[in-house]
Amino acid sequence: MINYFYHRYIQALKKYKITPKIKKGDDKAQFLFNHKVGYKNSQIYKNVDDAKGAPLIQQLFFLPFVKSVTLKEKKLIVERFNILEWDEVADEVCEQLENYLNNGGSIIEKIPTTVYAESTPNPSVMKFVANKLLVPESFEFKNIDEAKISPLAQKLFHFPFIKEIFINSNYISITKYEINSWDEVVMEIREFVRSFLEEGNIVIEESVELKKDFKNTSGFENLNELEKQIISILKEYIQPAVASDGGNIEFDSYDSNKKSVRVILQGACSGCPSSTLTLKNGIETMLKEMMPGKIENVVALNG
Repeated sequence: MINYFYHRYIQALKKYKITPKIKKGDDKAQFLFNHKVGYKNSQIYKNVDDAKGAPLIQQLFFLPFVKSVTLKEKKLIVERFNILEWDEVADEVCEQLENYLNNGGSIIEKIPTTVYAESTPNPSVMKFVANKLLVPESFEFKNIDEAKISPLAQKLFHFPFIKEIFINSNYISITKYEINSWDEVVMEIREFVRSFLEEGNIVIEESVELKKDFKNTSGFENLNELEKQIISILKEYIQPAVASDGGNIEFDSYDSNKKSVRVILQGACSGCPSSTLTLKNGIETMLKEMMPGKIENVVALNG
């Protein structure tokens, strides 16, 4: 009981003040806090279900114009649907958040981080799955020099048996050298990743995430309609299936003269003894059926 009143006393001293930062016509608004509310590694929430364990974020999704929310150490970035402008509601959002926090509302309910290991069709690759989102897009690192943008990957490369790292969504696919068996090292890696995430450390530098999102968006806009259709098919039908095995398929290019599609295999798919032929045939069959007369063959490249 004493601890409860002490907690409320400390909470009363820690008054929250929120300042909106908005560019006219921008879909996203920043709400800056005078106290820490999140972790070093930003968290992205697309809907109220994503926000389980984050009561503060759930409060925002009760507003009909909120599309997505990104939580950082001392700010929220809220993306809106185009049903109104930010200048109509920004002050109200600040007031509601301040009232919620200053009345003792929870920001994040601490949920223990769990990581489990899962074998993949590629015997050299093990998949480590976390109970939280790690990155919004996929990242692949072939060596420690490429991993400068990822504090997690850099530390993992300090293990002498780790050859390559692929991070996507809520999992990490690790390729090892043959100097150790997975039985010898899997528990060590799993515990290291769990501890790293539990402490709220950064997986990918935030500036890199933003640049990659911008690059992907602008690059997609420059593609023709047929190329966009190929990417849509890969995202909807192929990527979810291979992700379950710790891999990924990325569109590389389309040759209209040869009616040939080049795709890049990543994670557990890359270098897998059986995946190149199996995935090539599977993707090729699906693209031919869904885009008759437009596709003749698919070339699969290891990432």
